[in-house]
Amino acid sequence: MVESMSLWPLLGIGVIVIGFILRFNPVLVVVGAGIVTGIAAQMPLLTIFEKMGAGFLNTRNLPFILLLPLAVIGLLERHGLKERAQMWITKIERATTGRLLIIYLLIRELTAALGLTSLGGHPQMVRPLLAPMAEGSAEKIYGPLPPAVRYRIQAMAAATDNVGLFFGEDIFVAFGAVLFMHNFMVESAGVQTEPLHIALWGIPTACFAFVIHSFRLSRLDHHLRREITKAAKGYREGAL
Repeated sequence: MVESMSLWPLLGIGVIVIGFILRFNPVLVVVGAGIVTGIAAQMPLLTIFEKMGAGFLNTRNLPFILLLPLAVIGLLERHGLKERAQMWITKIERATTGRLLIIYLLIRELTAALGLTSLGGHPQMVRPLLAPMAEGSAEKIYGPLPPAVRYRIQAMAAATDNVGLFFGEDIFVAFGAVLFMHNFMVESAGVQTEPLHIALWGIPTACFAFVIHSFRLSRLDHHLRREITKAAKGYREGAL
């Protein structure tokens, strides 16, 4: 017989949402959410603080791990990484913004499916390489880009990385979310399954995500042409 599960600990999620909406200090919001979750789970207050302290000690080197790659990327950008990426992509005749992002989407999904989730990412791949290359391919065709078009390309590059990672990593059997779903289904819902089966059923979802987002990217070139034409027309009318 399946035991009933208390949902009161989920109040911590509400604390995080409200705290971020009200723009409180993120550290205070997270600590408050942890305390609320622990109290709702009927944990002693001393135990809650012990868990928080243990988590802090286990992740005390995390800021260094995050800041070191940012420093390396910043140094590479200072020495022309962005400009080199734009120059390289302009030498490929048939390269367009949509085609470039489709290729990256495929690579991102395949590598994430193999567990290589750190090969991409916004700070180490999208900002210094992917977005400049996507902008360079558009500039090769249309010339200087209006700010709105440039922001659209940057947003689509970031979205492509998100889609490829999110749906690709669900295929990796050792991914934390797959194991979490397995434990939840077996222990809470009483459904007998295997992590491998969950990962395999992630393949159709990843394929549909690739097809749908690739269609959006294929339409991106048409949207860029229309937006740039509209911006150029407005500029000429304003000049007159």
